[in-house]
Amino acid sequence: MYGRARGHRLRPRQERLLEATLPRLRFAAACAADPLSAFTSRPAELWLEVGFGGGEHTLAQIAMHPEAGLIACEVFVNGLCSLLSRVVPEGGEAAAPLPGNLLIWDQDARTLIRALPNACLDRLFLLFPDPWPKARHAKRRFVHPALLSDIARVLKPDAAWRIASDDPTHQGWVADVLAAQAFFDVPQPATIRPEGWPSTRYEAKALTAGRKPLYWELRRRPGGDSARSDHAPAASGGEDAVAS
Repeated sequence: MYGRARGHRLRPRQERLLEATLPRLRFAAACAADPLSAFTSRPAELWLEVGFGGGEHTLAQIAMHPEAGLIACEVFVNGLCSLLSRVVPEGGEAAAPLPGNLLIWDQDARTLIRALPNACLDRLFLLFPDPWPKARHAKRRFVHPALLSDIARVLKPDAAWRIASDDPTHQGWVADVLAAQAFFDVPQPATIRPEGWPSTRYEAKALTAGRKPLYWELRRRPGGDSARSDHAPAASGGEDAVAS
């Protein structure tokens, strides 16, 4: 999971959140072989969100689904602070109670996925990721032929993988990658956010700007195996061409 590590200069409150709150919520790599054991109380299901941005979707999901343990991944420091600031009140960074069904992974999500055991995830979220629109950056996209087998391995049969994107380049890329694989059932994407999908600030920005998001909900095929194509969809017309 690529991205800027830091945006604007951090305020004192944000520094305290990173120093005192983040370590209390950080998913321990030592628990990767049995990820449910990392939670205060062992949850019934394990969910993973890749790139939670401002944390709106993450917090809505853990509130609606206390039975599910959610590991939320984000490398962007300002995004981490945005979520953490909503989890604990000012002054409670080191001691305020924390949600028992939330943990944070602040490193590359792909590293975590490769460390997780087979068929451990009940749900995966990838909502409005950086589209990396230039062809030379296509390898950085999370929806990528080289990563699909790893993602499929950690998802249980019939587990859901939700993807949302408002970028036409990325939408075309996702459609092409998903058309060339055998791991997931891929219905046509919805053009209106489905029920049960909490909104995010990135979706709101896209709609305000007149962009049209697409919403996929894939299902892991029982026994789905190797992809039919082992290479990324081709881009033409130079390094800034649209991959579609």
